[in-house]
Amino acid sequence: MPKRNKVTIVGAGNVGATTAHIIVSKGLADVVLVDIVEDMPQGKALDIMESTSIDGVDCTVTGSNNYKPISDSDIVVVTSGVSRKPGMDRAELLSINQTIVNSVCNEIKQNCPHAVVILVSNPLDAMCHVAYNTLNFESHRVIGMAGVLDTARYKTFVAMETGCSIKDVHGIVLGGHGDTMVPLPNHTSVGGIPLIELISQTRIDAIIERTAKGGAEIVTLLKTGSAYYAPAASITAMVESILKDQKRVLPCAALLNGEYGHTGLYLGVPCVLGKNGVDKIIEMSLSDKEKALLKHSADAVSTLVTQLGLS
Repeated sequence: MPKRNKVTIVGAGNVGATTAHIIVSKGLADVVLVDIVEDMPQGKALDIMESTSIDGVDCTVTGSNNYKPISDSDIVVVTSGVSRKPGMDRAELLSINQTIVNSVCNEIKQNCPHAVVILVSNPLDAMCHVAYNTLNFESHRVIGMAGVLDTARYKTFVAMETGCSIKDVHGIVLGGHGDTMVPLPNHTSVGGIPLIELISQTRIDAIIERTAKGGAEIVTLLKTGSAYYAPAASITAMVESILKDQKRVLPCAALLNGEYGHTGLYLGVPCVLGKNGVDKIIEMSLSDKEKALLKHSADAVSTLVTQLGLS
């Protein structure tokens, strides 16, 4: 019997546990849930494990308060950290989450030095720098999940606005995760028809603004938490592409080496994801306005990296 893939998820809160459930329900891998809260990851792991008989999959789910079970993981997803509260800016999370991510990455380096690491903790782009600096892995094995989620929100709003099937909406969001993200309406289509031919610029601008504030909108509505269904689905798309070597083109936070005019900076760009992580970064042709917006986004990320003392 061939060895199953193994995915560790650090942080068994709503995002982590939901991601574990989706990964297992799709039969992608055995999952280890790690969290510092006593008995909580064990309880969630058991609950998910009990769902496998209904889904008809043979994956195992293990909960732990330490890192011993994570050895030989193919992928480690880091969701741990303090989540945003209503009115809280991502930058406010910087210091405390830097400490958390640094600690987690030291454990990853010790226990599964060959894993691909997917960062989810906020501020996302800045935490990628923390992880890359601590892990000392090749850059293609340290990736941030943001663009998949931002793009999912963008495409959802386009489908809602046009009244068309989400299956026919194609688009992408670049840049840092947050208010400076860069949706690309000139590269957006519905059934092959350019978006700019379907709706007015005013409505496009409204979609872009809602996308940029998508996370904050959900935080405000929930009042006591943040989004987790769409983030978990986004993480799973990345995990599946890596485990199955699908070579999907997904917008992820990747370390740039001259692409888009930036070097040594994690920024959301189109990436080909395969078994080794980022196989390739695709450099799109951008208008002068889009280039300016991307530079503004990059400058915002650079500011946070400087605050981290990593620049």
